Amino acid sequence: MTQPDLLQTYHDIFGKDSNPRTFFAPGRINLIGEHTDYNGGHVFPAAISMGTYALAARRSDRQLRFYSLNFPDQGIIECGLDDLSYQAAHGWANYPKGMIQTFIDNGFPVASGMDILFYGDIPNGAGLSSSASIEMATGVVLEGLFELTIDRLQMIQLGQQVENRYIGVNSGIMDQFAIGKGKKDFALLLDCNTLEFKYAPVELNGYDIVIINSNKQRTLASSKYNERRAECEAALSDLQTELSISSLGDLTADEFEAAKHLIRDDTNRKRAKHAVYENERTLQALRELERGNIEGFGKLMNASHVSLRDDYEVTGAELDLIAETAWQQPGVIGARMTGAGFGGCAIAIVERTQIEQFKEKLTAVYTDAFGYPPAFYETKISDGAKELIEEWQL
Repeated sequence: MTQPDLLQTYHDIFGKDSNPRTFFAPGRINLIGEHTDYNGGHVFPAAISMGTYALAARRSDRQLRFYSLNFPDQGIIECGLDDLSYQAAHGWANYPKGMIQTFIDNGFPVASGMDILFYGDIPNGAGLSSSASIEMATGVVLEGLFELTIDRLQMIQLGQQVENRYIGVNSGIMDQFAIGKGKKDFALLLDCNTLEFKYAPVELNGYDIVIINSNKQRTLASSKYNERRAECEAALSDLQTELSISSLGDLTADEFEAAKHLIRDDTNRKRAKHAVYENERTLQALRELERGNIEGFGKLMNASHVSLRDDYEVTGAELDLIAETAWQQPGVIGARMTGAGFGGCAIAIVERTQIEQFKEKLTAVYTDAFGYPPAFYETKISDGAKELIEEWQL
């Protein structure tokens, strides 16, 4: 869908009088470092060229009107600035509502209502962070329309607050950080304990990142995400009886092995093992990329998936079949689930000349097993959330 098409749709829905501005927030993939963010470890995400477009204009009153081309059957969702409380009936619109409420709660003046049209080309429930993309798109809308001076890190933190306090998902900061700070052709190594980060060039030299959507829907708020976090917190509490640490990310693998007997529950021990070892893999992955060792990076991706499958138990039959089939295909140097798991997407690094053959083989194997095909996306690593000034096309 092109910008003129979206503009025409905006005028059809909200009327011809307003002249909306256009904003964009990407989705994200995480190359490695899964379920480490809320454990004080490192993650290695990148913003992608798929994301959420928001066309927005101020109103003269305090009314808010939201419309999503992804949920057209829900029509225009309305509320006022004086009541931005969570409403289950508002569905997807709770994400922009939560962002507006959180801005106001943190002292940013939202002086009038708005009409906002959203359009996302991230598949809903795919695990590419469509919710954080909507939050950050709303953040740059507010920044732009109301001429707010807001540090980008603070905007990222406000987005996380929406998830934690307004939506009720106990998620870490990775999604909003990657979407807010993304940079074209670079991934971000982020220390989730300190929020220190560095950009790392992703030079794949004849290979491309292919996203494979299992087409198994995942709903983060109702998944076992919060359960996994609680298991890690229990493991940390046991370790803190003898160790002076603030998070699982403080431990090396050797330190964990020496102290793991302190964790009383076998399941919690497995969860903590994943968090510690995955953090080490993520730091090693940066070193391999900096050395230009794509094959070494791929092996770490594979090991990450195995750990997520066996120790963290968040993959499921669909993602396992995708990864395990990918490992056997020519031209594939690494594959793993990405995102929270429980369905959603996997990623593979595939030699460019082998991509079509890879898709055909994986489609056949997956369809035979589950009765429906996966979907594939070839995407670029892109910039973070911003206003779109120049002409653009989807």
